[in-house]
Amino acid sequence: MATSVDTNRLTSSAERADRLRRRGLAAGAFTGPVGLLIANALYAYATKDGGSDATGAETLALIVAHPTATRFATLAAALGSLLMVPAVLAAIRVIGSGRSAKLGFIGGTLAAGGYICYFGVNLAGLIALSMAKYGGPTADFAAVIDDSQGGDPAFAWVFPLFILGNLVGIFLLGLALLRSRTVPVLAAAGVMSWPPLHILGLFVLGNEYPEVVGGAFLVVAFGVIGVRLLRGR
Repeated sequence: MATSVDTNRLTSSAERADRLRRRGLAAGAFTGPVGLLIANALYAYATKDGGSDATGAETLALIVAHPTATRFATLAAALGSLLMVPAVLAAIRVIGSGRSAKLGFIGGTLAAGGYICYFGVNLAGLIALSMAKYGGPTADFAAVIDDSQGGDPAFAWVFPLFILGNLVGIFLLGLALLRSRTVPVLAAAGVMSWPPLHILGLFVLGNEYPEVVGGAFLVVAFGVIGVRLLRGR
């Protein structure tokens, strides 16, 4: 009798812990992509009449021209990238241990690592915001920003790892979701659409609007993942 009671207590405790994990991961799935969408939308607004953050000088000019939009874009990107880590873990959990588990693990690991790096990149952006706010030797400030984005070989891997995770990792994760058949095809396609739309905007059209569309698809897709997780996957 005592053994049965102890077993029931352990089972109940394990179930509560599992529900808590599910809710935490689902919360990341619901909120992480929203942060990225807001960041991309604000950046699209800030650059609608031109402008870029490709160099330190251009970054400072963009911040001076649109201080509020760039400030909140940086905040949304930082929070979004942080919350994308549990979002990615939620997707891995939904994929499960079937035939796509290895692909999902590889893609998810790359994506999580990439978004951790992106969080660091956005924190470094706070320095540029302060430089633009208080003014000073613009050329020197621009050189500092440029050097911080890969000038030191010891940290040159940070931004490339973000690119790898944000593009390759997310695509592989979406492919694993598609192969696992644990979410609707359109949800998996929504995850997979993020990298090509990002590339389209960055390298082909030269504006942020495809990224905004891809961000919206990502919000819906990860919303489906979150719901699937809460329902017991």
